[in-house]
Amino acid sequence: MSLRALFALFAVSALLDSAAVAEARRPNVVYFIIDELGYYELSSMGHPEHKTPNIDRLMADGMRFTQCLAGGPVCAPTRCALLTGKHAGHMTVRANGGFDPLLPGEPTLGSMFKDAGYATGGFGKWGNGGRGTSGVPEKHGFDIFFGYYDQVHAHTFFPKYLIRNSEEVPLPGNTGDTKVGQTFSQYVIFDEAKKFIRENKNKPFFAYCCFTPPHGQWGFPNDDPAWQLFKNRPYQLNDKMLEDARMYAAMVNLVDREVGETRALLEELGLADDTILVFSGDNGANKYFPSADYLEGVFSPNVNPKTGVKFRGFKGQLYDGGLHVPFAVCWPKKIPAGKVSDHLCYFPDVMPTLAELTGAPLPADRDGLSFAPTLLAEAASGREQPQHKYLYWEHQKDRAVRSGKWKAIQVGGPNKPWELYDVATDVSEEHDVAAEHSDVLEKLKAYAEEAHTPVVAGEVYDRALVEKDRHYKEGMKLKPASGENGGKKKKRAS
Repeated sequence: MSLRALFALFAVSALLDSAAVAEARRPNVVYFIIDELGYYELSSMGHPEHKTPNIDRLMADGMRFTQCLAGGPVCAPTRCALLTGKHAGHMTVRANGGFDPLLPGEPTLGSMFKDAGYATGGFGKWGNGGRGTSGVPEKHGFDIFFGYYDQVHAHTFFPKYLIRNSEEVPLPGNTGDTKVGQTFSQYVIFDEAKKFIRENKNKPFFAYCCFTPPHGQWGFPNDDPAWQLFKNRPYQLNDKMLEDARMYAAMVNLVDREVGETRALLEELGLADDTILVFSGDNGANKYFPSADYLEGVFSPNVNPKTGVKFRGFKGQLYDGGLHVPFAVCWPKKIPAGKVSDHLCYFPDVMPTLAELTGAPLPADRDGLSFAPTLLAEAASGREQPQHKYLYWEHQKDRAVRSGKWKAIQVGGPNKPWELYDVATDVSEEHDVAAEHSDVLEKLKAYAEEAHTPVVAGEVYDRALVEKDRHYKEGMKLKPASGENGGKKKKRAS
């Protein structure tokens, strides 16, 4: 063998060895997205009622973000932004119909990781395509999805059945009552998530833990430790709401416990240092249990408990109270622990960030910008942190644009006036400065026009199946699925 051939053989061998090492070290990803958990609802943020030691520890072990904003102010659209890396002006699911589907073959985090050789699993609430539509998760990169496909179905913790890859899985002893039953759905969902992690411990995996608690309607097993912790709390509301408020607090503690159990499982399997953990809410907090004594809701999820400063609005609104979410990323020995970042980002940025961190192939035509340079430090990542020209949202008749410290909002439709806020100095969005900064407002309005494209809807193949999951309780009165997002029925071949 010639010297040149020998060198070539060594070079190929070195490349193969490097590839094997890279493959062996490819990180797992576990993403916890917690339904309606508010920015200030963690004990580490000073909340006086909630107990979240495991989430607090995750945030302390990684980097917490103070300016991460959701992809939308309600469940389905914000999940679409997270899963697809697109903002509300481009994404498919822009309404909260419950069953509205992604387009056939539309790329998601699931397909991105599957293309990179990952095992992919989702556990909890999907919300981007009911059964019988083009949006079912197993058609978008997920090897398994277990839980609720239709988010209306997800409004109970005691359903008659859950869904695994579009097949019904009966839950013993549940009658359809939203608050009482024998089988608590979150236990079963979490067990499936742990089973997935165990079964895929020897290969890279993506576990999308889109848990439904603390979103209600509430029902809770009487012997659960979280319920025992809160069942006697003296919340000063009427009897019915008092019980629900206790259950909400217990749900927050339940999720915290499951985060801790997941990390313990990763430690047990020797995977803790090789796993990226991401934790976030899904959209801004809901105004649960308001009264004359609790104008911001009994748990004041958008009020800083240390200063009293609050975000304006709640879920369903494009003010920051409907968009601001808790967000943290933890990757031992890679992301510095105990860091707090003020980097401005939102859900479309998650896909490109995870692609960069893991080496997964990023689908083309995404709106997000990777914040990996912030996580790893620019020196380690080899490039500066890119910044958005603007961030964009739309919801029903409302639109909002954020560019740097400026945020413009139009509420109520195209003929309504735009408002402008300097959110760097006016966190609560109380002082409309549109008149004083008309030039800034015009620039942001132009961005809004640039950002919006018409909705291109996914397809509905089996309307009866869609309706079955939406009417999860016998006799439940609910308007038929009307294609709020424009979902269209595919014609069947004759």
